[in-house]
Order: sequence, then structure tokens, then C-alpha cells
Amino acid sequence: MAQKASKTLAARNTSLLLRTHITTASLHAILLLLHFIFNRPASLLKYGLLTSPTLVIEFYFERLGRPRYDAANGSLRSPGEDLDAPGLTEYCWDVLYWTWGCMGAACIFGDYGWWLWVVVPLYSMWLAYTTFMGVKKGLPGMGGGAGMDMGMDEGAGQAESKRQKKMEKRGGGQRVKYR
Repeated sequence: MAQKASKTLAARNTSLLLRTHITTASLHAILLLLHFIFNRPASLLKYGLLTSPTLVIEFYFERLGRPRYDAANGSLRSPGEDLDAPGLTEYCWDVLYWTWGCMGAACIFGDYGWWLWVVVPLYSMWLAYTTFMGVKKGLPGMGGGAGMDMGMDEGAGQAESKRQKKMEKRGGGQRVKYR
């Protein structure tokens, strides 16, 4: 049972790479068959331009995740990196899946299917905007605390704890004022 985790990772990476290559080859074959055999109006320039990132990503996955075996005795030398890892690998999978969806839409709708790629930069801009606005609300001096300067009461909007209420009833105790 030596290196069970490595062997499991190697087997999972091998099957995942095989499934990915078969899916990609099938989608490319269907799209090209529809174009050449059935004279579907589709631009090969758009096809080449918009599918080239996925070919680069698949090459990257192949180099990153393909297990390496020792040629002499066939033992596992390296299981490859985990292809389910978060971060850049996860983002690459998203691009690959989105391109597959766009290729399927291009098979059905022709060149209009490639317009789905517009969603990616629009989503990125929306994500950047919401991130910036979230940071802006959290930082003082950038408009986050503007409500306090607009005439709001200092105690309004802040919940007092039971201990603070008891201290106020007694008349003693100092009240902390927040700015």
C-alpha cells in the first residue's frame, strides 16, 4: 500500500485527462463536420481564435497532471499535480467548460453562438466593480462612513448591550462615544 494517495491521484488525473481530450476532440469534430459537410455558415477565423485558449489549457493540463512512470520497471515516478486544485487550475477548468458551451452553441446557432464569450469580460467587470465597492464601504475616508457626517445621531444605528443599558440606568459609568 505504499504511495496509495499518489497512485489514486495518478489514476484520477489519467481518467480526467482522457475524458477531457475525448470531449474536446468530439466537439471540434462535430463543429468542423457541420461546417464542411453541411455547409454551415461559420467563420473558421472565429473558431480558431476562440478555441485556441482551450488548446493551450489542455496542453498545460497535460504537462501539469500527466503521471510519469519509470521506463525501466514501470513504477510511478510522479503522479502529477492535482487537476482539481483551487486557484489557477480551477479558473482554467472554467474557461475550458465555457468554451465547450460556446462550441455547442456554435454548432446549434452558427456564428451567433460565439457571442457567449462576451459574458466572460462582462462578468469580470461586474466582479471587479462589486469588489471595489465592497472595499470602498469598508475603508474610512473613501465614502464608507459618510452617513455619520450627514447629520445622523451618534448613538443611532448602534445597538447597546445589556451591560451598557444597566450602566446608563445607574447614572454612573462612562459612555464611550464612537466617531
